[in-house]
Amino acid sequence: MDKEDPPLDKFIKIYLGDVVRTKKNHPCGNDQWEVVKLGTDIKIRCLKCGRNVMLHRRKFEKSVKEIVKRGCES
Repeated sequence: MDKEDPPLDKFIKIYLGDVVRTKKNHPCGNDQWEVVKLGTDIKIRCLKCGRNVMLHRRKFEKSVKEIVKRGCES
């Protein structure tokens, strides 16, 4: 574990289908994304233009402002 890594209990609980609002807008002007894939990398899809973006979990967690809607928790 790196010195910069937070303890495992500090991670945000993210589920498939969650809709999140990011701190910065996408170039299309939207700031809401749907979580499409989970793992060490997280794949999100812009709800306005449909663009898919893959982010490392740490970068994703820093960019999330709030969880707008919860997806399936299973």
